Amino acid sequence: MEPAASTPSLASCVESWAPAATTDEDALPPGPAAALSAVLDLPEPAARAGDPLPPLWQWLYFLEWPGQSELGPDGHLADARFLPPIPERQRMFAGGRVRVEEPLRLGEPAERVCSLASVTPKTGRSGELLFVTERREFRQSGRTRLVEEQDIVYRSGRSAAAAHPATLDTTALPHSEAPWTIAAQPDERLLFRISALTANAHRIHYDAPYCRDVEGYPGLVVHGPLLALLMLDLVRRNAPERQVRSLSYRLHRPVFAGEHLLATGAPTDEGQGARLGVATHREERHASAGVTFA
Repeated sequence: MEPAASTPSLASCVESWAPAATTDEDALPPGPAAALSAVLDLPEPAARAGDPLPPLWQWLYFLEWPGQSELGPDGHLADARFLPPIPERQRMFAGGRVRVEEPLRLGEPAERVCSLASVTPKTGRSGELLFVTERREFRQSGRTRLVEEQDIVYRSGRSAAAAHPATLDTTALPHSEAPWTIAAQPDERLLFRISALTANAHRIHYDAPYCRDVEGYPGLVVHGPLLALLMLDLVRRNAPERQVRSLSYRLHRPVFAGEHLLATGAPTDEGQGARLGVATHREERHASAGVTFA
């Protein structure tokens, strides 16, 4: 009887993985930005050509629409240039950073260069993890306008179920003494529209039986990028005269559809930035962010 083959480590799976950079173009039409303004109930009129694009709203552009046969069972791409070649790959969006040299402008052709910034294997309580950082440079008129890094955590196979609530309380309200707040209660309609605007087919945002039976969540998961957008909207509402120079954000715990959440924020003591977060009645920190001003 031959011994069972050992499972390769994640580090060994990516030893020779070195995907080349890619370059894409987008005309940055005002339509997607106007659509997100409507979805978030923002008071401004529809975006116009020449208007500055708020930081993080680049997520509405340079979208990929792969063939249906290219999707995995979870709705993510089964294979792509910056997806690490590990078995039974599971993906989690952990956070990222953005540096704004100057705002992107709507209606002006833009170029995006994507590259692999780093790959770091780590071992946590749930086993081996692979931290992959993708770097994106956005250019207009021959100048770099914005640089973004996204941190994605991968594991091979499923870990033990996390400590999510068995049932959801959709009536409890979070409280905060922060000077800046935005209250929201994301529902299935909002999650559907955000998925459509960002070409996100991950089933945890729209397929409740899949969430419960396969992923072990008590309900649909609110998009991590939506939490980041709500945090940054605190700055737009409370410091509209300040231009964001940089943003760093982390996603800690999921929020589920129907729960009341509170985006919270406060300017730093020096007034050169802000500290931001997202809370529910269950957790004080589902997401956190730091902003610096130009």
